[in-house]
Amino acid sequence: MATDVLILNTAVLDIRSPDFEFTDRLVGAGGLAKCATADMPSYTQEQLKGYVERGCVTAGGPGNTAPLLAHAGLRVAVGTNLGKGAFGGLDIQGRAFYDILAENGVDMSATLVHPTLPTGTTFIHESLNSERGGIAYFPNANNDFDFEAFKPHVQRLAPGVVYYMYSGLSDRGDAHEGKDLAGFVSWCRAQGCITIADSHTLTGNPQALIERGEPVPAYGLLLPLLGKLDVFFTSVDEARMIRNTLDTAHRTPSGNDHDSSLSFLDYVTERFAGNGKRRTQLFGVTVKNGAYARLVGPDDRIHETVFCPSRFMAGSVIDLVGAGDSFRGGLIATIAKQREAFLDGTLNVEEAVQAGNLMASLFIKAPLNDRYKSIASLDALLAVVRSGREFASFEELTAALAKVP
Repeated sequence: MATDVLILNTAVLDIRSPDFEFTDRLVGAGGLAKCATADMPSYTQEQLKGYVERGCVTAGGPGNTAPLLAHAGLRVAVGTNLGKGAFGGLDIQGRAFYDILAENGVDMSATLVHPTLPTGTTFIHESLNSERGGIAYFPNANNDFDFEAFKPHVQRLAPGVVYYMYSGLSDRGDAHEGKDLAGFVSWCRAQGCITIADSHTLTGNPQALIERGEPVPAYGLLLPLLGKLDVFFTSVDEARMIRNTLDTAHRTPSGNDHDSSLSFLDYVTERFAGNGKRRTQLFGVTVKNGAYARLVGPDDRIHETVFCPSRFMAGSVIDLVGAGDSFRGGLIATIAKQREAFLDGTLNVEEAVQAGNLMASLFIKAPLNDRYKSIASLDALLAVVRSGREFASFEELTAALAKVP
């Protein structure tokens, strides 16, 4: 049976601890940075195992999306590099990542074991005060992502959707100024796959760069890619930085999210959509209270922009890490199950985006040790979306999901 969604790249174990003060020195308090393997702190495998056993870890990257899709009833697989080691053939980070996903129903048969590089690892300084600590990401085995090695898995699994995460986080995956990834995406489309990729926030201080209108060179990797994708969503801050980087005649300051979102969608649809290729593309921008989306039909007709304010905001946020990934989970789950409607340009965009809003809300409000507990079947999620209800509390929302037959 064909796979609904195949997610590729950026397997990473997120480890949180008050011990990790070194991240503040490495990336700055509240900072985020991609770091070199050579700079990774010298924790032993036994020390890292201790963090795993104490429940200080979560699966990042595909771990923010794949288990959610599996809980929603989709057939989902992950293709990625994990490091070699003594824990059933994997290092402790890879073992923990693999087991978390497998235990939640994800097909891990497209795992490749890297002989020399460890599994991607993020050290998150869990600050004891109200200020956010540093986040140091070490891509490790992700840095050596080889598209040719994963093509046989695409052919074997025959996924309806291929989701690559993330542009900008793999030296080999980003080679030749992003042209290799763009070529791989085109190849996947030729296999009949709907394609989506996203770009991780590539700076720890986006607001300062936005205010100054400065480009972020790594967003230049999107230039050959955006025209090849079927689906692309980004946050409003990233939209500003991407526009500042790719559109050299334009500088977007911070300010009104509505205007920034519409301006970005005008730019990407004019620059990267359609062009007589008889295909459907969906572009979007997420904001704090929902998302903007614009569909381009296979006849090159640009549909009106839809703004979908989330009806699922009630409740306290536990952790915003993975909010964008989980949003894309609900979105692409709907696209995967309504594939023909997407391809012929008749997808109910507002419904698909609201499914993304709902899945993100369920994910970021769940406890870190059980982040997938509230994810219901896609039929249940869509039933709540179609009800048109707004919810006064998170408990009311989860109760409504539980009542769906």
